[in-house]
Amino acid sequence: MVSQDAATKPLPAAAITGSDAADPILPLELLELELSLEGFSGGEPGFCEVVRNAASAVRGDFLFDLPATGLIPDCRRLAVIRIPESDATMRTLFAALDEDGAEIRLLQPDDETEHISQFADAFVDLLQRLPARPKEAA
Repeated sequence: MVSQDAATKPLPAAAITGSDAADPILPLELLELELSLEGFSGGEPGFCEVVRNAASAVRGDFLFDLPATGLIPDCRRLAVIRIPESDATMRTLFAALDEDGAEIRLLQPDDETEHISQFADAFVDLLQRLPARPKEAA
């Protein structure tokens, strides 16, 4: 089950309805991401796979996950993903696994999680600077 956390900055309703021009996230991608996460059957072992598949379904990227106890209230693990915001930009979101391991909620970066968002930006910057490795022959 997916929910939005009231203790952190939840995704605005305009992101789903598309009524706020200042928040250009594509409503279809966000809705598809939330629906993909709805299939979560619970438990920490499957968390990364479900989030990775959900991000991929909306042409997004799964960046990394980390233990999150103490970082965000009622959060065992936190996955950082990026989804298309427009043709040229990506938006960073967090997928948080609750302490019970039963629910994933989508969160926007806020003041309390800014350091994680900055780390994600640095991670993406580093990956973009690495030279492309040629594919090995099978």
